[in-house]
Amino acid sequence: MTGSDATPSFRLAYVPGVMPDKWVRIWNERQPGVPLTLTQVPAEAAAERLLGGDADAGLVRTPVDRSVFSAIPLYTEQTVVVVPKDHLVTAVDEVAPEDLADDIVLHPLDDVLAWESLPGRPALERPATTADAVELVAAGIGVLVVPLSLARLHHRKDLTHRPLKDAPESSVALAWPEDAKTDQVEDFIGIVRGRTVNSTRGRQQSPARGESAEADRGGARRKPAPGKSAAGRAGGAKRTGKSGRGAPKNDRRGKPRRRS
Repeated sequence: MTGSDATPSFRLAYVPGVMPDKWVRIWNERQPGVPLTLTQVPAEAAAERLLGGDADAGLVRTPVDRSVFSAIPLYTEQTVVVVPKDHLVTAVDEVAPEDLADDIVLHPLDDVLAWESLPGRPALERPATTADAVELVAAGIGVLVVPLSLARLHHRKDLTHRPLKDAPESSVALAWPEDAKTDQVEDFIGIVRGRTVNSTRGRQQSPARGESAEADRGGARRKPAPGKSAAGRAGGAKRTGKSGRGAPKNDRRGKPRRRS
């Protein structure tokens, strides 16, 4: 089977915490003949997977290397602190970094937040993954700061979370290799940007030559004003006023005189 005979498809990678369901549903409605394949990849491995050709595009966390990728920023997440349900900070609606001064703040190796200075006290060892860090929080060993989506992804009944102010945030973007933009990538860009099916910025099929010519001819014709025919408009243009100047004169009996 040659490349031209292959059925088109779209491979989308996404990192943990990102929920692509809405965009996938719209894709399936608009592109029923083009299957979309979803693959979850670790945040730190997303760039390598895209450059290696394992996916056509990816929903990734920023920053993105703009020397090799094109990217469209989508949204920025709220940062929260994950704590046991009986922790003191659960008494407030929002936590400040100084409120964690006495806590061990876990810092997993796959952390997606760019810290200048981590609040609280450091742990003796860094957990390998965010999932491991959540288990340590449940064991009462420390607390964890993550984007809201990761707190929801690793939700446990014995844990809760509160917004953390003055903390770094994580943003999500749609990215693809700069030299590998396909028609399917362009279609998905339209979806995440909220374009409609008939948007002039999306890909559209050109009309047939006959249809285009007919549309041009139709657009050149002007419709007469409501209540007037073309003939009536032409007759009205000859009248000059109440005197009827320009029309044949009548004799005394009301009949038009014949002109010699």
